Amino acid sequence: MQNVGVLCKEQSCTGLYSTSDSVPACGSEAKIIHSDVKDYYGKQLQKSEDLQTNVCTTSAKPKPAFIRKALKDVHPEVTSRYYGCGLVVPESLENCYVLDLGCGSGQDCYMLSQLVGEKGHVTGIDMTEEQLAVARKHIDYHTEKFGFKKPNVDFVQGFMELLGEAGLKDSSYDIIISNCVVNLSPDKAAVLREAYRVLKDGGEMYFSDVYSNQALTKEIREHKVLWGECLGGALWWEDLVRLAQEVGFSPPRLVTASHIAIGNKELGSIVGDYKFVSATYRLFKVPKSCPKERSQEGDAMVVDGDAAAILRSSRFADDFMIRPVEGGAAADVGCCPAKPKEVIVNPFELAKRLEPADIKPATGGCCGTKASGCA
Repeated sequence: MQNVGVLCKEQSCTGLYSTSDSVPACGSEAKIIHSDVKDYYGKQLQKSEDLQTNVCTTSAKPKPAFIRKALKDVHPEVTSRYYGCGLVVPESLENCYVLDLGCGSGQDCYMLSQLVGEKGHVTGIDMTEEQLAVARKHIDYHTEKFGFKKPNVDFVQGFMELLGEAGLKDSSYDIIISNCVVNLSPDKAAVLREAYRVLKDGGEMYFSDVYSNQALTKEIREHKVLWGECLGGALWWEDLVRLAQEVGFSPPRLVTASHIAIGNKELGSIVGDYKFVSATYRLFKVPKSCPKERSQEGDAMVVDGDAAAILRSSRFADDFMIRPVEGGAAADVGCCPAKPKEVIVNPFELAKRLEPADIKPATGGCCGTKASGCA
């Protein structure tokens, strides 16, 4: 096991908390957090059923058939030690180079290794020896299971705040995924900086994590079990938006979100009135030279400037033809105004909209309600 090292320089840490009465984890504090997390996930937890809350488990939502098949092909021992809180399967994965931050026993790595194909590659990084031992144990099993001539997955021991020390080079990955792990880091800003560094131009960080509705109290942040259960280290969602853009990413794009109910009464009493969501965001490394004017194509679908820049620079570029909106304004096409679709960044707002009780039937044509899917 390599040394943790000091994650922050000259006592000026940023990235864990944003309020003035919060103290970021530096040096010895970061070591303690890493040690506690390694102990919790390496020794205390032996299977997903050992968790004390349902936070670090993926909600039972319908999955596409190809994902169900890919998950079914993963070795049972790998699956039994899975602690994710979302589904991290972005589009257009074929031949991509993917990095999984906090890969654990490797379930997401092996699932994605099928989807990137034999010419693609998946690297998993984790600091926990016990988890990596399970992941590495089954490399040959999955290579044979998927019909590949050689493995297209590898596992590296290291810290997601210090990817360079683990040998990960600049601009070497098309996609970074992470599944309920960034919250466990003592320095979220360092995680995002390193992710930005190792992504290629046009690359994407597609990750699920837990977020709070406001900055957490010291009592919650310092509770070992709450931290291990992905609650104590949860970022206030507004801090994620700020940190991502400070690092250089385009504004975060929210994919999905769902409210978290804490079933453990003892832990719930400590959390009190604080609210949490599990949310999936995508962050893109858009080249600074990429134009951001609003654009339209095909059926007069108008997107905002950031979306246009993402599509131009990313692996989706070949799937779209984009041109500037004539005259700087969108024309009405069909029954709906051709205007950029509303961008929701607040995961609590999206989680509320996605609740079944809030879904109402559409009336009055295709523009009757937001549920109708009109732009």
